[in-house]
Amino acid sequence: MSQKIRWGILATGTIAHKFATTIAQMDDGRETAAVASRSLEKARAFADEFGIPKAYGSYEELVSDPEIDIVYIATPHSEHANNMKLCLEHGKHVLCEKPFTVNADEAVEIFDLAKQKNLFAMEAFWTKFAPVYRDMERVIASGEIGELRSINAQFGYTTPERAGRKFDPSLAGGALLDVGVYTLGFAAMFLGYFPQRILSALSKNDLGTDDLASVLLEYENGQTAQLTSAIQTVMPVWGEVFGSAGRIEVKDFKCPQSIRVIPNGKDPYTIERPIEINGFEYEIYEAENCVKNGEQQSKIMTPENTIAVMHMMDQVRRDNRMFYPTEK
Repeated sequence: MSQKIRWGILATGTIAHKFATTIAQMDDGRETAAVASRSLEKARAFADEFGIPKAYGSYEELVSDPEIDIVYIATPHSEHANNMKLCLEHGKHVLCEKPFTVNADEAVEIFDLAKQKNLFAMEAFWTKFAPVYRDMERVIASGEIGELRSINAQFGYTTPERAGRKFDPSLAGGALLDVGVYTLGFAAMFLGYFPQRILSALSKNDLGTDDLASVLLEYENGQTAQLTSAIQTVMPVWGEVFGSAGRIEVKDFKCPQSIRVIPNGKDPYTIERPIEINGFEYEIYEAENCVKNGEQQSKIMTPENTIAVMHMMDQVRRDNRMFYPTEK
């Protein structure tokens, strides 16, 4: 591997554009060396837009390129597992968009393969890397808001899309996997990844996927999390952590730049921690550092974290009888 990390990008959609935009604004310790799409025309247009030297009309060509160190996967949810297998089988490290896979079994299989191949694999759950969360962890650890009691989180948006990736069951669509992974991941960051009980309700659409997911996590020590995610219903991206002696408000919890601490009986205050570019840079730094250090997994976003959230989503879908075609 060269000293400069060389990235390949699989797919050319919205999230791939954001990733490429981020790389372009970072320092010179990396480069986007190639992009691949099922359409060579789309790959070339993407490459031209970002000054990427190579464009491929198939994923197989990209993973066969010896000048690629790590691949960012930005394909639909249903394709993640197969795309990661392709990369790992060709000796490429992987950073894969959330949700990592369709279900927990697939996630376990991917991490096992990465271990077998001595390669790095991580879910691109950028939320966990936001710098202000380190401040939030310190506030909680200090006991300033007392013992943690409950978490609320919501995330909903609308889209003109109806039959595409957001809802299509063959592409593992629906609110739970698309944005519910954020609310579940947020709660798990502070209450833990192994609730004692999960209660849920899914509002399904005519395509068989969910427009809205409501989830209640109950933990053995009495802590709870109330989480709502939706597509076609606007809900401000908002999180709150309640303790016995105060609370913390987190606006835009998926990538916050500040938190508001409100201790009981004391003046509230705000901690600001602006991001450098758009928030993606921190997961990129983490993946690159792990690759350079020969580590197969991140200590911040661990395989266990990813698999545990996938298990939660599996149970919610199972309890509400929502399965994808590949699972039937």
